[in-house]
Amino acid sequence: MTARAQGVGFRSERGPILIALMLSTGLVAIDSTIVATAVPSIVRDVGGFSSFPWLFSAYLLAQAVSVPIYGKLSDMVGRKPIILTGIGLFLLGSVLCGVAWSMPALIAFRALQGLGAGAVLPVSITIAGDIYSLEERAKVQGYLASVWAVSSVVGPSLGGAFSALGIWRGIFLVNIPLCILAGWMLVRTLHEDVERARHTVDYAGAALMAASLGLLILGALQGGEAWAWDSPVSFGVFGVGAALLVAFILVERHAPEPILPSWVVSRRLLVTTALASFGVGAVMIGLTSYVPTFLEGALSVSPLVAGLALAALTLGWPLSASQAGRFYLRIGFKATGLIGISITVAGLTILALTSAVPNVALIAASCFVVGLGLGLLATPTLIAAQSSVPWNERGVVTSTNMFARSIGSALGVAVFGAVANSIYSASPGGEGNGQAVVAASGAVFLAALAAGLLTVVAVLAMPKTRAAASGNSDEERGAGTEQGADTASAGAEEPGRNR
Repeated sequence: MTARAQGVGFRSERGPILIALMLSTGLVAIDSTIVATAVPSIVRDVGGFSSFPWLFSAYLLAQAVSVPIYGKLSDMVGRKPIILTGIGLFLLGSVLCGVAWSMPALIAFRALQGLGAGAVLPVSITIAGDIYSLEERAKVQGYLASVWAVSSVVGPSLGGAFSALGIWRGIFLVNIPLCILAGWMLVRTLHEDVERARHTVDYAGAALMAASLGLLILGALQGGEAWAWDSPVSFGVFGVGAALLVAFILVERHAPEPILPSWVVSRRLLVTTALASFGVGAVMIGLTSYVPTFLEGALSVSPLVAGLALAALTLGWPLSASQAGRFYLRIGFKATGLIGISITVAGLTILALTSAVPNVALIAASCFVVGLGLGLLATPTLIAAQSSVPWNERGVVTSTNMFARSIGSALGVAVFGAVANSIYSASPGGEGNGQAVVAASGAVFLAALAAGLLTVVAVLAMPKTRAAASGNSDEERGAGTEQGADTASAGAEEPGRNR
């Protein structure tokens, strides 16, 4: 960035880039909520009711395994070509989904969308870390988080509208103008000075990472659903995945430019912030998956009302995220994260303790409190990790943080699903029994609270870091360290710059 670019907002010099990043984030955010409401219409048209869960699993799987690879590539060749590739894949996947002729074809095209989303979301956050200073990043994260808040309302509404009109294919085709606009704005406004150098692409590492993580996440997502946990299929999936993971680790030790460098898992700050992100993913999936089910099954409220109660979670997040900078600039990243996880745990405690007496307003208020806490947790921990490294390592660090959140969500789905299913299977009527729904949801909320308490441990283990004030991201010195914090120097010469 040049020194002329000052301020955060749509009217600043960097405003067009911010709008493009919000549009890019919006592609992923809306897609995560719009499809679920159209599932009945999709099944009526193309069939495959027993396979429809793969519409979500294929997307999440492709997104999760590709995130670390895109992060490394963005450090090697720059952010712009990677995010444009992601938008292009998402556009192609959306078009193909819109013309899908069968459920298997739709699932395959959803996986293609997921490959695009794997680049769009982490690289958008990385670009924000590149072009905005340490003081500005929290406010920018608030802008990006607000996209999720809007999408939590717009997505289900659009999905419901398209389904009611009998044009479910519109939920995918609506992405076309958004992709074109986001890509065009990034081409026009984002300019990078990337040091051109010969790179050795770690193809073997990338393939082993994708295969190993793909199988392990697949086992977590489908265990207890598509097959029993103690079945030969489950043992085979996890066994092969673990073997490929070992092979990946061995290959990475000798790769000239590894996809996942060893320093990512050897620096205390990066490990603890990734664990905090893992906790965020688990807590989020626990609430987003079971709050609507809880309200609909226990109180027979409409899906719209249940969705709006859950939307309080994504309303609280951007409000606190936009103010996080005021905290971490004064008291540091760790202290801010502790405040955030404390608020999160308080909201989860209220949710768990009051689940026996369902109330829409109380559930919405609890979700709002949890959202406030997550905004003060996710933002400073991510920015602390980004600020501890130079430009040519920031993509890997950001993608690792986002990947940890995806893993938290995947394992959370498995654990919470096992908890709920054990209660449903022991109750007459299963999911159709209102009392069983209350008991199962309450147990899931307790499990989410346990995940929150474990996240407290991760944040407590963070090294104390201070946010060094800076006027502009290009001159940023990164996070200073105190009391043995083992962060990398962010004052190194940066080979890539955004203008």
